[in-house]
Amino acid sequence: MHFTKKNASEKRKDLVKSLKEKKLLRFPGAYNPLCAKLIAEVGFDGVYISGGVMSNDLGIPDIGLTTLKHVSYRANQIAQVTDLPSIVDADTGFSDCKKTVETFEKMGLAGCHIEDQIPEKRCGHLDNKELISTKEMINKIKLSVSSRKDKNFLITVRTDANLVEGLEKTLERIKAYESAGADIIFPESMKDEKEFESVRKNSKGYLLANMTEFGKSKLLTAQELKNLGYNIVIYPVTTQRLAMKSVEDGLKSIYKDGHQNNIIDKMQTRKRLYELVDYEKYNTPDKKITDFKTEGHE
Repeated sequence: MHFTKKNASEKRKDLVKSLKEKKLLRFPGAYNPLCAKLIAEVGFDGVYISGGVMSNDLGIPDIGLTTLKHVSYRANQIAQVTDLPSIVDADTGFSDCKKTVETFEKMGLAGCHIEDQIPEKRCGHLDNKELISTKEMINKIKLSVSSRKDKNFLITVRTDANLVEGLEKTLERIKAYESAGADIIFPESMKDEKEFESVRKNSKGYLLANMTEFGKSKLLTAQELKNLGYNIVIYPVTTQRLAMKSVEDGLKSIYKDGHQNNIIDKMQTRKRLYELVDYEKYNTPDKKITDFKTEGHE
């Protein structure tokens, strides 16, 4: 049970409406449903679900090893806990773009993105990526667009061409992808403001910027991206990186000290956790489950 007010169709309409308002929408990545609830509470515009994060969560590299079944199951769990629209990373389409789009739409996502790498893909900010042809990618885009039942389920198309073919070829691909029906273009691994600006000048539609840490792109502020004319910014791995660094530091402290007393102040309290999971809302007229106090757990 989740105390949300909007269904998937309404969330998709919200996203389309927000895009038309020409403001920059901020979508942090959620590595689990609880994180998505926090993203919503803080006040962000949407939730991003990263394929790389899912691979990391399984303890494997982001090289196309995850399946549609795993990603769609987890994406559904994340998407259903808030009233925010969620966009999921569909990698290269899991070998069947029609099934992929139909599955994610059924699972309540507001949209997905597919990329123009070969199936044995790698993180967009690594060297030596390989691409499929523009013609092959156009066919995948057309199939994806024609497979959706809700016109507001947005098909974002990511091109990894910048690190492989250079900026000019990237711009050619973007124009071709937009003509094929892409709702949003995701130009991966843009190096700086100049490259982001070049894409904007050559694109007619909505643009998504990836502000991932430790990558090829200069980390720009939301205001800078807005000024450059971008419509969505994602922070795909940020929350997972924050969490795992804290977990690693905490575990080392416990191992060294033999107790966790020195790191209690770095933990989310019991009271805060219960607020986030809507504990009190699960009370019923005939049974009150919050019949306890959390003093001392502030």
